[in-house]
Amino acid sequence: MATKSTYAQQLTAKQKIKNQYGKLTETQFRLTYEKANREKGDTVENMIGLLESRLDSAVYRLKLAPTINAARQLIVHKHITVNGKKVNIPSYRLSVGDEIEIIGRMRDSDITQAAIVANDRDIPDYFEVDSKKLKGKYTRIPKFEDVPYPEQMEPNLVIEFYSR
Repeated sequence: MATKSTYAQQLTAKQKIKNQYGKLTETQFRLTYEKANREKGDTVENMIGLLESRLDSAVYRLKLAPTINAARQLIVHKHITVNGKKVNIPSYRLSVGDEIEIIGRMRDSDITQAAIVANDRDIPDYFEVDSKKLKGKYTRIPKFEDVPYPEQMEPNLVIEFYSR
């Protein structure tokens, strides 16, 4: 079997990371890269920090939803608050110190309860969580190595892809 071209490797790496964050459009993903590139510091770390500070990603990482798409649905249907205010935008950017909570009837939902007790993933250390109160706090911007991806990611290839 022939080895993949550089372009194919970069494209595959981009698709793998993009798919980890659910239904991100190509435009949303590219704009995230561009914002990360404009910020000071390492573009890879900036990009991962921006992706992880999305509300849908936070709800998923806090185990308030079983999948990233379920997290998006909870948000769109106004079952999530940030600092006590309802937010229905999955791409809402969290700031360090923001508190996320499930409200209303979804607190007692079988899906929510099953997600919380599931042992399929751990809550990253850049979140504080109170599973009994169904709330969590975003404590710091994560580095790439802090993010618990289920498979090996190569964000440096994504940066190369967009730098062409």
